[in-house]
Amino acid sequence: MSVPPEPERADVAARLTGLVRALRGHGLRIGPAETVDAAAVTDVLGLADREQLRAGLAAALLRSEAQRGVYDAAFDLYFPLGVGAPEAARAGAAADGAEASDAAGGPGAPGAADPEALRESLRERLAAALAADDRAAQARLAGEAVAAFGRYGVGSTPGSDGWSAHQTLGRLAPETLLARVLAALRDGPAPDTPADVSDRLLADEIRRRIQGFRAMVGTEARRRVAELRGTERIAERAVAPTADRIDFLAAGRDQLAELRRTVHPLARKLATRLAARRRRAARGRIDLRRTLRRSLSTGGVPLRPAYRLRRPARPEIVLLCDISGSVAGFADFTMLLVQAMNDQFSKVRVFAFVNRTAEVTAMLTAGGGGSGDPAALARRILTEAKVMGHHGNSDYGSALGEFAEHHLDAVGPRTSVLVLGDARNNHRDPNVAALRLIAARARRVYWLNPEQSALWGTGDSAALAYAEAVEMHPCRNARRLGELIARLLPV
Repeated sequence: MSVPPEPERADVAARLTGLVRALRGHGLRIGPAETVDAAAVTDVLGLADREQLRAGLAAALLRSEAQRGVYDAAFDLYFPLGVGAPEAARAGAAADGAEASDAAGGPGAPGAADPEALRESLRERLAAALAADDRAAQARLAGEAVAAFGRYGVGSTPGSDGWSAHQTLGRLAPETLLARVLAALRDGPAPDTPADVSDRLLADEIRRRIQGFRAMVGTEARRRVAELRGTERIAERAVAPTADRIDFLAAGRDQLAELRRTVHPLARKLATRLAARRRRAARGRIDLRRTLRRSLSTGGVPLRPAYRLRRPARPEIVLLCDISGSVAGFADFTMLLVQAMNDQFSKVRVFAFVNRTAEVTAMLTAGGGGSGDPAALARRILTEAKVMGHHGNSDYGSALGEFAEHHLDAVGPRTSVLVLGDARNNHRDPNVAALRLIAARARRVYWLNPEQSALWGTGDSAALAYAEAVEMHPCRNARRLGELIARLLPV
C-alpha cells in the first residue's frame, strides 16, 4: 500500500464535500456553517498528520460522541491511509514463499509460496504486535492480511469481485491468539496485582486490542472495495448507521446494548420538547379585554397580548408491550425510554404480554429493571411475570382480551395507550373487539409497529385489521420512535 501523493487543493475540497455528503446521507445534521469550519480546519492543519486532521474535522462536524463511529468509517474512505495493495504484503508473500521453497528442497518444489506458511507468519507477527500494543504494526498487518486472504470473485462476472473483511478474519482467526499473547505478556514485568486478577485484566485488554485489529481489517477491506466500486457508493452502503437509525428488528446484541445507552440522552431531549409544548399549550387563547387594557399604556397599540391561561393536566401513559422474539428489543428500549421520561406524565403503567398480559411497572421502577441491568429486563419479565400460557407463541387476541377483562381500570379519559408489537398473531383470532373496547375508554390509542408498512398484512400479520381500529405507525428505529413520541403524545 503506497502513501497517496499530496492532493491538489481542489481534490481536498472534493474529498471534504464528499465526506460531508456521506455523513448527511447517514442522518448527521451538518449545515453550511459546519462545512465552512471544516474547510478552515483542513486549511490550518493540512494533511501531514492524518490523525490530527481526523480529530480536527470531528470537532468541526460532529455534535455528539455517538456519531463518531459513522464519522470514522467515512473519514477512512475519503482520507485513506494509502492506496493500492500493501507493499509489505507483496514482500512478505515473497519472503514466505522463499522460506517455504527452501524448506521443501528448492525453488521449484511443490511447497513453494505455501499460503499456510504465509498465514502462520502473519499470525506470529500479529501476536507480537498485539503484545506490544503497536497500532502502526497492526495497521500494516491488517493491510497485508486483506491483500493475502480477502480477495474473492477473481475472474468471475465483472463487478462481482471485491475484498472481504469476514473472509480475511476467518482465515487469520485473530481471536485464537489470546493465549499466545497472554503468555508473552506474562513473561514481561510482574504486575502489582494478584495473579488471577492480573490475568483477567490482561485477557480483557488483549480482547480489546484484538477487537481494534478486527476494526482495522474492516477499514482496509472497505478502502480496497472503494477503489473498485467508488467511494460514494461504499460510503452509502458499507458504513454502519448510527445507533438511532438501526432497525430494531435487525439489531444484534451489541447494537441493542448501544441503543440502551442512548435511552437517557434521548429521554432528556424528548422531555425538553414535551415541556416546551406544554408551555405553549398553557398560554391558551388571547384575552381581548385584558389585551386592550394593557394597550392603554402603549398608546392603544397591543404590544403585550394577554392570554387566558390554561392549566392542562399531565397525561397518563399505558404501555402494552409484546416481548416475544425479535420484537423484545424494541419493546425493551421503549419501556426504558418512557420510564426515563416518567416526570413528564402523571402516571405510567406498563403491561407486557406474549399470549397472556401482566403488569410489570414495578420492574422498571428504581428498585427494578430501571436501575439494574437493562439488557436483562426482557429476560426478567419472561421469568417472573405471567406473560405466557401453555405455549410460548405470540397471541395478540388473547393478550388484548385479557387486558380488556382484567386491567381495563388502568385506562381512563386522560390515558394515552401505546401498543408495541409487530401484530404477527400466528394465524389466531386477532380479537379486534378487545382493542376497540380499549380505544373507547382511552383518550388516544397508538400502535407502534417495528415492521415497515409494506409488510403489514403479509403472512400471519393482523396489522391491517388492528389499523382499522386504532392509529398504527411504522416505528423501525430509535429516531423514528423519538419523533412519534414527541409528536403524538398529548401534553
